Amino acid sequence: MRALLLALLLSATTLCAQTYPAKPVRLVIGFPPGGGVDINARLLAPKLAEYLGQPFVIDNRPGAGTNIANELVAKSAPDGYTLLFNTAALAINMSLYPKLPFDALRDFVPVSMFSESPNVLVVPAIHPVKSVRELIAQAKAAPGKLNYSSAGVGTTQHLAAELLKLCTRTFIVHIPYRGSAPSLTALIAGEVDLSFANVPAIHAHVQSGRLRALAVAAPKRDPQLPEAPTMKEAGVEGVEVAVWYGLFAPAGTPREIVQQLAVAVQRATKDPGTRKRLLEQGAEPIGSTPEQFAKLFREELARWAEVVKVSGARAE
Repeated sequence: MRALLLALLLSATTLCAQTYPAKPVRLVIGFPPGGGVDINARLLAPKLAEYLGQPFVIDNRPGAGTNIANELVAKSAPDGYTLLFNTAALAINMSLYPKLPFDALRDFVPVSMFSESPNVLVVPAIHPVKSVRELIAQAKAAPGKLNYSSAGVGTTQHLAAELLKLCTRTFIVHIPYRGSAPSLTALIAGEVDLSFANVPAIHAHVQSGRLRALAVAAPKRDPQLPEAPTMKEAGVEGVEVAVWYGLFAPAGTPREIVQQLAVAVQRATKDPGTRKRLLEQGAEPIGSTPEQFAKLFREELARWAEVVKVSGARAE
């Protein structure tokens, strides 16, 4: 009898995977519309719908450093119909927040990394500084006078700025916003002095002259911003912070469904139109396997735990 029940259960799981998806899928994002995460998600969603035959509906749930979205998905049924699209914020938060209602390793299955792009140090076009050296000199001359915006506590933008402060021994005040779009709106308006932001979010603003890119937080220059030096070229070592965009499912999601989703993401990154749009925005298409993404995610948890410890960053 036990063997029969097990066989029936396995058969039901296989059948479920074979018919997946049978209804629209919700893609939850912990950021508001308009930022880099939202831009990437809205590039991926229609391709997933095309390949898998059901709508993938974007559900923006900003707040609490993406933890509102994270908790929602972590506590959802593991059936493939509620998914999370997030960045390293999911890994960072495990060290940044003393108490969380979920565990990133226990409660999520990494499906596939969609793309990756570097963070860029930007200032409003009206700001007098023209280089990283000038910015650091100004920060040292008046500790606490300059401020920086971020897409929220625990984002790579937040920790990139904290690393900059640590490496240059400066004090710059953090002003977190609920996502890249409001952070950049404040920056463009000159309400804050500087920010780190990913290339998809700032590229159009740099091209239009509303923002000035001072340096790229990456080992090499970005082809979309060829005149912006790397942080190392600008005289600052140790500030290399890329932002990746990846798909997660709740723990317990059938492996067959995870594989289906991963194959669809991989296929999207090979689509000429999608690749072109990603590259134009300064994002590199990736399309990893679940195993590759899981390995990277474990490494990210350890890496950001060390950065949070060394920088002294904390949830505010």
